[in-house]
Amino acid sequence: MSLSPVDADPALPRCAWLPVADALYRRYHDGEWGVPVHDDARLLELLILEGAQAGLSWITVLRKRERYRERMHGFDAQRLAACGPAEVDDWLRDPGLIRHRGKLEAAILNARACLALQAEAGSLDAWLWAWVDGRPIRNRPRTPAEVPASTPLSERLSRELRRRGFRFVGPTTVYAFLQAAGLVDDHTIDCFRCTPPD
Repeated sequence: MSLSPVDADPALPRCAWLPVADALYRRYHDGEWGVPVHDDARLLELLILEGAQAGLSWITVLRKRERYRERMHGFDAQRLAACGPAEVDDWLRDPGLIRHRGKLEAAILNARACLALQAEAGSLDAWLWAWVDGRPIRNRPRTPAEVPASTPLSERLSRELRRRGFRFVGPTTVYAFLQAAGLVDDHTIDCFRCTPPD
């Protein structure tokens, strides 16, 4: 469940990796990271943005996210899949985006792959959540050092996504996506957002 858009108390205990002084990052951590996502456009957005992050920091992507939403049609798969080389050339001139041709082209390819997957499975949501039996994996790590960069699950999912035509979906990117979309909850046990045991 997402938190109110109003900032939670900055003094609350949070995951140690979070730069608490950065209000944008703090709001993302408090209200989005690890919260289950079931909307196909939001899932596609997170998958594309995690791929855009490769080699960069997540805060760089967060600061550009609104521009991505504007330029990429709100991550509507149909509209994004219809884009082509002219749109990519235009995006490459936009400083509000990460100007990497391969990553921008991957956004279009991923939208097309998403459409094919939706036609087969009914929704990206249903297909992705089946990988975790419909329930978030709650790891409850004690420290950030216990949070892996990838897992056997992210490796299997990465292979399958690539087989289906998705790009910039290596195991580390896929694990970050699973965390961002709430399929995996890696809030540390000292964080106020950590989910109590079942």
